[in-house]
Amino acid sequence: MTLAWTFKYALAAGIALLPHTALAQSVNISYLTHWAPETVALLEQAAKDYAKDHPDVAVTVRAVPFGDLLTTLRSQGGGADGATIAGIYDLWLPELARDKLVAPAPEPVAGGVKEAWPAGVATAASVGGTVYGIPNEIDVYALNYNKALFAEAGIATPPKTWDELKDAATKLTKKDAGQQGFGMINSWAAGVVHPFSSLLVSNGGELVVDGKPALDSKQAGETFQLYEDLIKAGVTDPAMATADANTTGPFLDNFVSGKTGMLIMANWWESALKAGMGDKFSDIATAPIPVGPSGDKPRSISYSWMTVVNAGAGEAEQKAAWDFLAWLNSPESGPNGASAMANILMSMGILPSRTSDVEAFKDKLGSEFLAGYVSVLADAKPFPVVLGGQEFSESLQQTIEALQYGQVTAKDAQASAQADAVSILARAAK
Repeated sequence: MTLAWTFKYALAAGIALLPHTALAQSVNISYLTHWAPETVALLEQAAKDYAKDHPDVAVTVRAVPFGDLLTTLRSQGGGADGATIAGIYDLWLPELARDKLVAPAPEPVAGGVKEAWPAGVATAASVGGTVYGIPNEIDVYALNYNKALFAEAGIATPPKTWDELKDAATKLTKKDAGQQGFGMINSWAAGVVHPFSSLLVSNGGELVVDGKPALDSKQAGETFQLYEDLIKAGVTDPAMATADANTTGPFLDNFVSGKTGMLIMANWWESALKAGMGDKFSDIATAPIPVGPSGDKPRSISYSWMTVVNAGAGEAEQKAAWDFLAWLNSPESGPNGASAMANILMSMGILPSRTSDVEAFKDKLGSEFLAGYVSVLADAKPFPVVLGGQEFSESLQQTIEALQYGQVTAKDAQASAQADAVSILARAAK
């Protein structure tokens, strides 16, 4: 029995590893990520722990900036010299699978993913019903707000509806002090599109339905109009919203410095807030996305990251890669019933997606900051994982940014976004 088949998945407890069968010769596999040096060090330590029982497998880790990750995968991923394992954003998967740059997961891995992860997360790691990766982190959005600024403005609780959101934003805005009530983000596709999409799904809408864009819906029209209302009211300033290549920049700086009262953002930026705010981080709390006039409950867009295996790698390397990933994501690899991967993610303030990992970290996930995110996990709507998804996201970003800067009306932005999305997804499907 070869290395990749030396494990099985238990339905309740998760991955249960069987005794290791040595390879005929030593195998070197590489792992490509965009993580920071301190996180890479944790992954390298996990690889060393794995090597204690698998001395015939050597794992090396290489990191590139986030902005270079997809380009690196495309240029090297399908060849034998490319990384054996890579961490990818789920939106990239359909095109990587279509171009045969990533390998389908062997059946024991695929079955384990379907059993041990929530259905929406497992679906995002699949194309056409075929599992291509092992999910790790899941990211959702919540309303982040500054409790000190709320108290100064006489606001007792975070807004639950769009009308309350507009009212709170007005009270929080102090133009003479350079303070905006509600912060938006621009110059970064996910930072623009995901908060907008979270408001859309909290208004009962969808981005894509049955593979076709749904930005021409009433719910989408109301979401574009909300943006126009906030912009015209002067409670949000696009000049304060810029992001840089490292997904930091003025949008973060203004929130950290108390110049932004509220902002819709993902859970993973907790570490950046703590680093920037120090003791004042205690002023920050989170709440579910306010519900729109056509919505029934708070929701969020979700997206996930996964690890995939290079389809161009040799057979022995692929088998070793899947076995390492199975171990890395199993409860046996970390302390207290949590996987080694979950411990790495939690060190960054990132939510693990495996059901047993969420249970293992339930106390830490109940913190005042993370509780607002965990509360929306069950009702989160996965960002559409479709062919053309990256181009679709970038196109919608441009339209929303034009609306932010007052270059188009909400009505024109909606029409343009729908027309562009129809064209992009139809072209990608050919």
